[in-house]
Amino acid sequence: MSQTTLFRNARLINEGAEQASDLLVVDGRIEKIAGEISPPTGATEIDVEGRLLMPGMIDDQVHFREPGLTAKGDLTTESRASVAGGTTSFMDMPNVNPPITTRPALADKYALAKGRCHANYAIKALKPEETCGIKAFMGASTGSLLVDDADALDNLFRFAPVLVVTHCEDSPMIWAAERAARDELGDNVPLSMHPEIRSAAACLKSSALATGLAREHDARLHVLHLTTADEMPQFARGTRYGKRITAEICIHHLWFSADDYETLGTRIKCNPAIKASEHRAALRQALVDGRRDVIATDHAPHLAEEKDRHYFAAPAGLPLTEHALVAALDLAAELDVHVPFMVDKLAHASADLFGIADRGYLREGYWADLVIVDPDAPWTTRDADVRYKCQWTPFDGHEFRHRVTGTWVNGVHAYDGQRVLDVRAGVPLACNSGRDQNVVRR
Repeated sequence: MSQTTLFRNARLINEGAEQASDLLVVDGRIEKIAGEISPPTGATEIDVEGRLLMPGMIDDQVHFREPGLTAKGDLTTESRASVAGGTTSFMDMPNVNPPITTRPALADKYALAKGRCHANYAIKALKPEETCGIKAFMGASTGSLLVDDADALDNLFRFAPVLVVTHCEDSPMIWAAERAARDELGDNVPLSMHPEIRSAAACLKSSALATGLAREHDARLHVLHLTTADEMPQFARGTRYGKRITAEICIHHLWFSADDYETLGTRIKCNPAIKASEHRAALRQALVDGRRDVIATDHAPHLAEEKDRHYFAAPAGLPLTEHALVAALDLAAELDVHVPFMVDKLAHASADLFGIADRGYLREGYWADLVIVDPDAPWTTRDADVRYKCQWTPFDGHEFRHRVTGTWVNGVHAYDGQRVLDVRAGVPLACNSGRDQNVVRR
């Protein structure tokens, strides 16, 4: 499906810098990057017109709901939304139905994905040669995958052959808070209590356990979707290179705060909870100073009618992949960082942490997973326009400044700025996140 494509007059965003350049793609890989490239015979020429050309986002945490929960989303619909948003690779979580906890289930999941994904894919599961990491739910969120037995956790960190990836909340603390809230208010618990029920203390207790076990056993650990100022001292500042313990931050925890429950209600109910503005400020600062290594989504769609239930009945999670990249780029100015900094957190970092072969950077010989972004093209997102199967977005009515105007996956044109093209060029990611490998510069 691939072809020879010359991208001309681009502002390349890559490895901490921006430069004017052309980029040539041949047979799905980047053949040449130079100030001016003569077009080969028969090449398709794309005039980027001075817009941004960057590696596609690698989303290290999504829930695409297949198998078993496909009324909410599936591998095709959610990967279609992803490429429209500039995400070219994703890592799907195991809490589906049935959960991906056995090798046959993992093989079945890869078989489901083959030929149906618009973006490249990996599944967090079991065998080191078959997966990008081991997902451990150290706090109950959805499904029945809670791991809270002390011996089981100790053995996981002691013997895990690959990167351990954790959801950290202390379930007994949460369950006690839920019982107290229900005893007092019945089903009429307001959403404003969500960050009190799934509290900062519950997050800290669990993440402290995870980082303590990782240090004790010298395991590689990646903590997902941290939400509190309290947890930040556990993580080192600076670059990720050489780290054994790294951490993710999700776009909704950077964007929203507890103040938004008044207007958005259960639409932004998620686990761990979006918390008070002072926690959001701490998360933003931690991103800037290097305590947070990756920006991801935790994309978790539910139907609107499910989300519109009362507090205890409304499921946790929100759809995000179609807007995460532009939201992060819009935040750059507010955080006083440059666009290459954000691209590092959106693309380079996941490639480094998970050892993803030949992706995540604009480099000669690497796969051409590319995104063109117009940095000054305001547009307003609406529920009616999204590509998610659930057909709603927490950003409904928001005007973004950045706009994705083109996406290529493995050199194949996947999105033209208006429509997702009828190609499904995604392939399995090749990952190497072995226990003995520190995070290294690629």
